[in-house]
Amino acid sequence: MQLARRILNLLKTDSGAWEPYYRARELKEAGEAVVNLTVGDHDIPTDPAILAEMSESASRGRTGYSVVSGTTALRKAVATRIEKRTGVPTGIENVVITCGGQGALLVSHLAILNPGDKALFFDPYYPTYPGTIMAAGGTPVPVATSPRRDFRPEGKALDQAAVGATSLLFNSPNNPTGTIYPQETIAMIAAAAQKHDLWVISDEVYDTQIWSGEHASIRALDGMQERTFVIGSMSKSFAMTGSRVGWLAGPAEIMNALGELLTVVTFGVPEYIQDAALYALNRDLEFEPKVAEPFRRRLSVALDVLRNQRVVSLVPPMGAMYLMLDVRATGLSGRDFALHLLEHERIAVMPGESFGRSAAGHVRVAMTVPAEDLGDALRRLASVAGELARNRSATAAPAAA
Repeated sequence: MQLARRILNLLKTDSGAWEPYYRARELKEAGEAVVNLTVGDHDIPTDPAILAEMSESASRGRTGYSVVSGTTALRKAVATRIEKRTGVPTGIENVVITCGGQGALLVSHLAILNPGDKALFFDPYYPTYPGTIMAAGGTPVPVATSPRRDFRPEGKALDQAAVGATSLLFNSPNNPTGTIYPQETIAMIAAAAQKHDLWVISDEVYDTQIWSGEHASIRALDGMQERTFVIGSMSKSFAMTGSRVGWLAGPAEIMNALGELLTVVTFGVPEYIQDAALYALNRDLEFEPKVAEPFRRRLSVALDVLRNQRVVSLVPPMGAMYLMLDVRATGLSGRDFALHLLEHERIAVMPGESFGRSAAGHVRVAMTVPAEDLGDALRRLASVAGELARNRSATAAPAAA
């Protein structure tokens, strides 16, 4: 007897690139002070008013089985939010509520992939993407991007990869790079999807964390509503990562079928959590700017620190809560640099290799500590990188002579 292939394949996806993250956890558990810049989880808690609504709802008895596709009130609020932000007519028939954005990722792929179907996604990528596709029975196919283009996709690479594919998943604003795909890139993706008859899954969970440029939803383009799913979540916009509530928007007939799928996957999100999400969405202008503003301030501090050195280069951070730093001048891989930094400075960052081959030689910094602490950590990171680069040059100089 043995595990199913889907589980065995998932076990193979851990390449060791997460080693700095696990090592940092071990150090913290041993009582050491570690500046943890690895995981994109807020350092501020869910607003007390949202938690109070959650508690009040539970006290009213909203603790039983929920409507599997989501309460009517919450689905209506999500639909209104999407329509207001994108201009695309959206009703409750276009929305189902899921267990976070990750739940939406899984059920969307389960809905459209048959065993072995090619499912595309851009590299670098959020680490659960390939595993989610494999769990849905598909074959994950990364499409490389380049730091020379700030990790924006290129039409030629997508066109070549799309032959025979079933779906394309992408994320803008992007985790891990902070890149926002401009309108021309979104249009290129739409054209490729229509040419190759692809389903498109657009992960837009960072749509309220925009630092420069504009976010464009591909579902708003002509011919895309009938082939596009949009993923949203309360996690990043409202600091509700642990509440596990998100949504999937798409064609009505597909959303209706997904109600049957959700019945055998999660059987719904607890109603008291949905009520708290509804409370927050109805007060979005109160909560969302408050959640986003610390990251805007921290980004300003980070830019000030990094412009004063010449070793570490920065992919322009247009959105989301991350910095993607190019450390190739040190001569180390992203993984080795992250381990070195953790060992010598007790600063934990994620190797670019954790997010795919395209980000090799980079590290991702989550801006999830106060601005002063982030600035200090980045100064120390740049100092370590500078020392490594100088040592590399000194070692190479005699050989060149």
